[in-house]
Amino acid sequence: MAMLRVIGVVILALVVPVFVYAAGAHDGLNCVGCHGIHNAKGEIIFAVEPNKKAINPRTKQPFTGTTALCLGCHETMERGGMGIAAVSATHSHPFNVTPNAKVAIVPDVFMRDGKLECVGCHDPHPSNPNFKYLRVDTAKGGKMGDFCAMCHGSKADAVALKNMKIFNSMDERKAASAPASTPAPAPAPAAPGKK
Repeated sequence: MAMLRVIGVVILALVVPVFVYAAGAHDGLNCVGCHGIHNAKGEIIFAVEPNKKAINPRTKQPFTGTTALCLGCHETMERGGMGIAAVSATHSHPFNVTPNAKVAIVPDVFMRDGKLECVGCHDPHPSNPNFKYLRVDTAKGGKMGDFCAMCHGSKADAVALKNMKIFNSMDERKAASAPASTPAPAPAPAAPGKK
């Protein structure tokens, strides 16, 4: 009986971390958890196959772009994803859409190829310290209204908007954030004699 307990403890010690890792936040992943350096299956050297099964309820076509990549994990298995924190295309903020100017004026910094994609609002890299990987600090969700007001002006607090910093892990020329109202800095000139 004692031997069975030991075997059970060993199995739990080996299996539980696998489930925690698989179901946990992006913090548990390193680069190759999402990016396949030599065996990419999608854009931006993504390690996961883009979701070609989930249908955009607005266009009645499969999702495209970075949204299809995100939905490779964040959609139910029946709809082509891995079932990890699955989102609902019909019961959440619209994604993979061209914004309607009557509803929202979306700053260019949140757009991808003219569309509002998942990565317009979320930067999924583990270096992002913000709540739910949002690209703006919302005080752990306490200031969501300020974040929403960046696109939905009727909710705007001009002072809060002016002070918001947009997180962007992909721009290593700066300290991963810049005020919402300032464009990214120009690249530094190359040193003399270097290309």
